[in-house]
This record gives sequence, C-alpha cells and structure tokens, in this order.
Amino acid sequence: MNKNFDKVIEIEFDDNTLLSSIFGFEDKNIHLIEKLNNVTINYRGNILKIVGNKNALEETKITLEKLYNDAKKGFEIDDEKIKDIRSSLTLEINNDNMNSSSINLKKRKILPRTKNQKIYLDLLNKKNIVFAIGPAGTGKTYLAVAKAISSLQNGKIKKIILSRPAVEAGEKIGFLPGDLKEKVDPFLRPIYDALYDMIPYDQVEKKINSGIIEIAPIAFMRGRTLNDCYIILDEAQNTTKIQMKMFLTRLGKNSKMVIAGDKTQIDLISKSDSGLVDSEKRLNKINDIGFIKLESADVVRHELVQQIIESYEE
Repeated sequence: MNKNFDKVIEIEFDDNTLLSSIFGFEDKNIHLIEKLNNVTINYRGNILKIVGNKNALEETKITLEKLYNDAKKGFEIDDEKIKDIRSSLTLEINNDNMNSSSINLKKRKILPRTKNQKIYLDLLNKKNIVFAIGPAGTGKTYLAVAKAISSLQNGKIKKIILSRPAVEAGEKIGFLPGDLKEKVDPFLRPIYDALYDMIPYDQVEKKINSGIIEIAPIAFMRGRTLNDCYIILDEAQNTTKIQMKMFLTRLGKNSKMVIAGDKTQIDLISKSDSGLVDSEKRLNKINDIGFIKLESADVVRHELVQQIIESYEE
C-alpha cells in the first residue's frame, strides 16, 4: 500500500454486540477484508477507522455495512459471505440483475466470484449445452451442480444425472469388488463433495436411493435418451471421441448438459483422442452450445492453488 495516497474514513455502528460476529474469531473476518481490499482496519468500540486508497475505502465501507445488515438478520458472517459481497461489488451485481447472476438454492445463494464465472452462469441460463474448460478450483463442477440442484428445487427438471469417465479403472469396473455404487464411488467423489456442500447428507442419500439424483460412469449412459434432466459430465478431458459423441447425443427434451474438463489433465494414453479437445474444435460454431474457458485467475480455492497452477503454466 502506498502511504502517500492513503486516505482515512471512520464508520460508526449502532449495535456494538453485532460487531463481534462481523469481526470473527480473533478478527479473522477483518483480516480477510483487509487482505482482499488492500486496506488497514482499526477499531475502538463501535467505531472503525479504515485506511487505504479512495476506491478501496468505499468498497470496504459498503462491504462492512452489508455485513452489519446481514448480521442484524441473523446470517452467519464467514469467509464465503465476505467473498460473495466482494464479488457482487466487483462484478457490479445489484438487485436488478441478482437473479440472473446468481444461483438460488433453498438455503443459500451462490454468486460468481470472477468475471469468467459470471459469463459461465449466463451461459448456463441461456444454452442447452455448456462446455466449461479450465484448471482445478475454478468452479466448473461446483457451479454446474449448484445450477442442477436449483433447477430441481424449482421444478424445472425431474432428475439430475452426474457422470464422469472411470479412466483409472479402464472402464473395466466389473473386476472391482462391491456393488456398482461401491465400485464407482471413488471416481465420483468430487461430485459427491459438491452435493454435500449444498444439500444435507441424508437428503442427498435419499435422492440417490430414489433415483432423483443418479451418479454413474459415462459407460452407463449408452442407449439412453435423457428427458427432463440436468446432466453433468465431469473430468470430460478423459472421455474418448466416441464416448463424447455418445454422451452428447443422449440429450432429450427439456434437458440441459454441462461438460466440465481440464485439457491439461488428460489421462488417456493418446491425448489427441480426448473427446473434450475434439468437441471444442467441432462444436464451437453451433449457436445453442456455449463454451467458457476458465483460467488460473478464476481459481476460488485456497490462494495457493492459483499460485501452483500459474507456476506449472510457466
């Protein structure tokens, strides 16, 4: 921070008791806001003093005021809440375009964290098939699963189908011990993680047992027509050209598809056989198919993940 250009503003809040939830344990939330906005925040009682450049001061002031209002309403103030508010300010998401720029679940609202994620959500709203291509941690699968759950909760679809190629097992899962679910679960764990983050564990299990949520390897899609479904293919870079064609042609009436993958993580023997790479070349001119390329700057996991990805890209 360049001290020569620093300015100072003070904010006073009415209810001192709410500030402890805003600040977080050992001021964890305050430290995060300081880091995100490149400011310094000091406080005494219910008066906060913010030091930084003019734009950062205004953004920090609005962030704190929104957090204060959320605390008044009884919302938990945590890292996710702070990052969501910052995203809405950075991406100029306001009440007028909030619905089109967010995913509304019954118990939470998911906002894009980057400009590319916002484009991704726009494509999910407008296109029947969307390809999300980019490195780990950019929200490819997470946002797709959130959109699928939202569509299910709103009655727009009747079923969610989540799939990925079981390359590590060479699709020969018959040789593995256990029933089908036990055989394929290790390959589908990232999808389960996303589900459990948005729906309580018992509800996920209930929907899986009733068939409302189906999780299966791509090999089990052959010969089906998928109507009234939200279909997500994860780790799509590890599909072959034949598998990708088979998967895409399963699309039925009132259904949506999301194909998520990372072209730098192809595990096939011949990388040129990747169905994701091939489909990007073949299908990018079809109007109702959307493509979004996410980058290391879109990583929303731990900041170290972004640094690691950038190091390997170099």
